[in-house]
Amino acid sequence: MLVEAEIWTVARTEKGNAVLVKPVGSDRAVPIFIGQLEAQSILFGLVGVPVPRPMTHDLFISLLEKTSISIERVEITDLKDRTFYSRILMKHGLKRVVIDARPSDSLGIASRIHCPVFIAESIVDEAGVAVNLISEEEMTFTGESGIPDEPAQTVPVGNADPPLDLRSRLERELERAVDAENYEEAARLRDRLNDL
Repeated sequence: MLVEAEIWTVARTEKGNAVLVKPVGSDRAVPIFIGQLEAQSILFGLVGVPVPRPMTHDLFISLLEKTSISIERVEITDLKDRTFYSRILMKHGLKRVVIDARPSDSLGIASRIHCPVFIAESIVDEAGVAVNLISEEEMTFTGESGIPDEPAQTVPVGNADPPLDLRSRLERELERAVDAENYEEAARLRDRLNDL
């Protein structure tokens, strides 16, 4: 059985980069270990970082839009031999299309278009971790540069109850940009804060 979920955070752990998928209303999250570039792409989608040229996930979404195909949802469906499986459910007119995808790609797309994310309850039971056990000592946030630089922070999506909210993180980044006299970045961060 599938349950609705959200991308709770993108983080760097002792074991590598992970995206944590948390069922809505649950106190457990499933860490899915992914590559550095995939982690960065999901993070860019979550916080709405503008990129000068389209990344692969942006290109895929543009292609679908041009062909009138809409993404209905992504599903993380299985865990076999420590490998997660997912699929993307799409619609073209009256026809439904399902394609197999890596979870990192599915979540990279979902982070950009904010489509529903679902995960199998059996995966949460098998691989879920209590969110109160995820501590700042165990994970570091993968910043926009992709370089781990501070204690774990959650980029909130949906109704997550993050350790540090997006506004606080952006305010700290703004202070650092001003201190470093990086006024272009400071202006971008100020605009993001104003949008919030």
